This record gives sequence, C-alpha cells and structure tokens, in this order.
Amino acid sequence: MVATPLWTPSRERIAAANVTAFTRRIESIQPVQAGAQIEIRGGINRPPLERTPAVVALFKRARSIASQIGFDLGEGASGGASDGNFTAAQGIPTLDGLGVEGDGAHAAHEHIVVADLPRRAALITALLTTPLTEAQT
Repeated sequence: MVATPLWTPSRERIAAANVTAFTRRIESIQPVQAGAQIEIRGGINRPPLERTPAVVALFKRARSIASQIGFDLGEGASGGASDGNFTAAQGIPTLDGLGVEGDGAHAAHEHIVVADLPRRAALITALLTTPLTEAQT
C-alpha cells in the first residue's frame, strides 16, 4: 500500500489542506429530527498520508525490488491510519502496509500468511539496504 488517505463517508478524499474545512463541515451538522441532538466527540488525530510524487517514487522502488524478489507488489489505499501518517506529514516519503499478507486487522479472525514472511522480510531488507540508483534500474 502506498497511502492511507483520510476519507469522508461519501468516499471523498480529504487532503491535508482541507482537514480544517472538513472538520468545520462535520461540526456544523444539524439534526433533522425534532428534539434530536447531535454530540460530536473526538476528531482527526492524524494528518492524511498523501500520495505525493516522493511517495510514488518510493513505491515504484519497492515494486521494482518486489519484482526482483519474484512477486507483484500492489498499490492500494484505505481509510485507516498509522504512525506513518506523521512521518509523511513531515515530508518523509512513507509507505504503509508493507507487512505480510493476512486478513481481519483488529478482528477476532485476524491472521497472517506465514509463508509470506520470508518475501516480505526480503523486501524490507532490500528497501533498507539497496542504494536508490540500483533499485530504479
């Protein structure tokens, strides 16, 4: 996965520059049922992980390395968040979701595919140790 964007319920992507406007929109919601009240708690606690040109370049590097290892690294996005949102907001190219294959994140049926551990370890190792120019060829 490349980026973990912030999404509205209508699947409208929220960019970092629009977070304040989005928050104001949520806070301005009024009930339509007579006598009803709306209580809004919490808020956005992470900046969006945006798909910048630097993130795209890093993903292309990771995909090239994965191909050399022998697997296809797909790109995707989700409405979740991680600590990577903070590094990306600092301008550091950040990839999220490079862990092993699995399913059921944070659920009772959460699991990983153990057979995927070696190739993901090889990918992370190569990303950390391969000079940028080598990975781009």
